[in-house]
Amino acid sequence: VAALQDEKNSLMSENEIMNDRLEQIDDTLDDPNTVVAKKYFNAQLQLEQLQEENFRLEAAKDDYRVHCEDLEKQLIELQHRNNELTSLAEESR
Repeated sequence: VAALQDEKNSLMSENEIMNDRLEQIDDTLDDPNTVVAKKYFNAQLQLEQLQEENFRLEAAKDDYRVHCEDLEKQLIELQHRNNELTSLAEESR
């Protein structure tokens, strides 16, 4: 029991130390003048910009896909029409 209490006390003190370190890191990130905070906020801003660009590019890709499908349909229709006209021209000759 004593060993378990010692281990518990050790873990509790280690937990306190870790919580203190976490609070220090949070405080560092909250202070906009620190180098770490500036890098963090710049990274966040860059991430948001990249996500917006990715969304825009995905939308453009979808638009191009639809346009490509329409062009493929038109191509098939024009090939059929060309075949019809070619056969009519041969009949006329």
